[in-house]
Amino acid sequence: MSRLLDGRSVAATIRADVTERAEALAARGITPTLAIVLPTEDESAAWYVRSLQRAAEKVGIRCQVSKPAAEALVGDLDALSADSEVHGVMCQTPLPEGLTLAGVGAHIAVEKDVDGANPESLGRLAAGVADTFAPATAAAVLEILRSQDVPLSGKRVVVVGRSTVVGKPAALLLLAQNATVTVCHSRTVDLPAVARTAEVLVAAIGRAKMLGAEYVAPGAVVVDVGTNPTSDGGLVGDVDAEAVADIVGALTPVPGGVGPVTTALLLRHVVTAAERITA
Repeated sequence: MSRLLDGRSVAATIRADVTERAEALAARGITPTLAIVLPTEDESAAWYVRSLQRAAEKVGIRCQVSKPAAEALVGDLDALSADSEVHGVMCQTPLPEGLTLAGVGAHIAVEKDVDGANPESLGRLAAGVADTFAPATAAAVLEILRSQDVPLSGKRVVVVGRSTVVGKPAALLLLAQNATVTVCHSRTVDLPAVARTAEVLVAAIGRAKMLGAEYVAPGAVVVDVGTNPTSDGGLVGDVDAEAVADIVGALTPVPGGVGPVTTALLLRHVVTAAERITA
């Protein structure tokens, strides 16, 4: 049976640090503030935003939510980016028809882009600019591996998925740790064979239980980023956990793996932004 990489304990450590830093800001009369723009009536998005609000409140971060019409979305992001009382800005997906994350993300100031939505942030990440905020989910992959002392330098890492939210930024973060990174996607020839070369496998393709036993090498460390809803209201990952359990060395559970760390890191990014902006 593989070892489970518990994200909840990692998240708890991050939240403790965030709480302490938020209290230090409060002592200076500063309340770290996250502004979330929620542009659609998607219930899953609304649920996630509510969970972020609750998490933020517990660590001393103010979280304000706006629900602009599609035609006002860009203007709202511009205004929040210019607001001195706001330290972090994010736009929740899905977006209204005709809009792209890159297009709207370009209206979030880089210094407040706590979830890495601005294309400039991705470019800075690729260039190795140290103070860049990576998308929180991609950063969570690295945080979990780091917390478990998983060596990355020189290791063969395969990332399955090439989105600008997870796959690409995760690959850049892994490259920065001197890993040898292969990025796969739906058109990769013989994807299982490529995935089996990985000493560390990151699954971020968004298809429930797609990666089974034929995708993993014995002893591999597997980080499952997938959060796919099931008919009974639960969640499953992109990896078939039961199929790989007796093969891999370690695996993040779904839920309880990457998800809690993503939320905690997003809050840490807000506090970091507040510290920088008010320094």
